[in-house]
Amino acid sequence: MNNKQITLNIDKVFDFVPEKQIFSCAATAQEANLSLENGSGKGNDFLGWLHLPSSISRSVVDDIQQTAYMLRSTCEIVVVIGIGGSYLGAKAVIDALSGAFNSLTGKRPLVVYAGHNIGEDYLHELSTFLVGKSFGIINISKSGTTTEPALAFRILKKQLEEAVGKNEAVGRIVAVTDAARGALRTLADREGYKTFVIPDNVGGRFSVLTPVGLLPIAVAGINIQALIDGAVFMEKATGKDIAFENNPAAIYAVTRNLLYQQGKKTEILANFNPKLHYVSEWWKQLFGESEGKEHKGIFPASVDFTTDLHSMGQWIQEGERTIFETVISVLNANHCVEVPTDAEDLDGLNYLAGKRVDYVNKMAELGTQTAHVDGGVPNIKIELPELNEYYMGALLYFFERACGISGYILGVNPFDQPGVEAYKKNMFALLKKPE
Repeated sequence: MNNKQITLNIDKVFDFVPEKQIFSCAATAQEANLSLENGSGKGNDFLGWLHLPSSISRSVVDDIQQTAYMLRSTCEIVVVIGIGGSYLGAKAVIDALSGAFNSLTGKRPLVVYAGHNIGEDYLHELSTFLVGKSFGIINISKSGTTTEPALAFRILKKQLEEAVGKNEAVGRIVAVTDAARGALRTLADREGYKTFVIPDNVGGRFSVLTPVGLLPIAVAGINIQALIDGAVFMEKATGKDIAFENNPAAIYAVTRNLLYQQGKKTEILANFNPKLHYVSEWWKQLFGESEGKEHKGIFPASVDFTTDLHSMGQWIQEGERTIFETVISVLNANHCVEVPTDAEDLDGLNYLAGKRVDYVNKMAELGTQTAHVDGGVPNIKIELPELNEYYMGALLYFFERACGISGYILGVNPFDQPGVEAYKKNMFALLKKPE
């Protein structure tokens, strides 16, 4: 057990929404959280994620790790095929916890992605990149018929079978799909692929702690048990019996809803560590797909600081005051780089000599927070003690629980996505897809 934990700080919101008002909503938040626990709210058939961390069996973890070892041992490259929650959670964790230049160092295996777009050039370039390389496929799809991943799998399966033969290809393809139904389940059973199950009661955007996310993460060499352990801690720390003032997910959910009621229609998730970029992408799907219904919902946006301070910083500082920020801050960097002394000091940086780059970054973070709050932007801060598997697991579960509570406070079903079908209906009509 880690002595330090993720913390939530809402002090920089009180000038916009008084602390007393936030804590007066304790009963509303507790009712929403209890609805999750009791399964009495909307979308209650998709609550399998709620106690998923504490219910993952050792045998499932072992099976995932053994399969990951098999792929790691036989493949230079593993292609993860999926869209939305079927790849974003895994990519968020892998990017956060892997070396920034692993792809250039030849660390094996390289995890790449397909099926998350309909880009012909992308698929061509990926197929070309795979020529002459030993690769495997993790195909993630509950139905097996979602257009983007189905297209990618058809193309890459053919390439793999032509490269190594059908029998060898079977051992390099893993299907993560429905337990009993769907095109991918039918194919996997017929061909003899290794399979893992996507639980019926877990939606895609909440699936990172199922084999959907855990298998690719394990293939990347990341400790999935530590990831689960962090999520287990946060599951307990945000449960129905936790008082509102001690429940970070409930406080976050209430705060963002009160800001929304004050006209803050856009939430910007900001970070000061480039490794967290895809955490933001995962978060945007989680909250956007969960709350954007019935002409309601906060618009989730994201920025990477300090990079985007030189592009979006002006708008955030002085644009329309309909935004608030949630900053993910990492207390301790994993590496130490000090600013050297330079005899000429032409760049004027000698005043920083001997200081860590992370110290400079932290001062940029504090200076930005102060400037934005002074400029009329409420600021929420989520602090991780460091970037590792345990805290990433805790962070992901924190957002999932907060999303469920927040959706119920908003009055929508946080677990369906009917609007996603609109573009598909039009696309299939234009493509003249048979009924």
